[in-house]
Amino acid sequence: MLRWALIFFIIAIIAAIFGFKGIESAATKIAKILFFVFLVLFIISLISGLVAK
Repeated sequence: MLRWALIFFIIAIIAAIFGFKGIESAATKIAKILFFVFLVLFIISLISGLVAK
């Protein structure tokens, strides 16, 4: 999931360089959503790993 967030972030940077504002903002929003979903799942996994031991 973090890989997809980085891919969309790179797409957003490239779109911003070439001036595609619509694509840039959409890719940025998708990257943010994917990053926060990854972060939540990582924290849940970390906590469940600590509780299981």
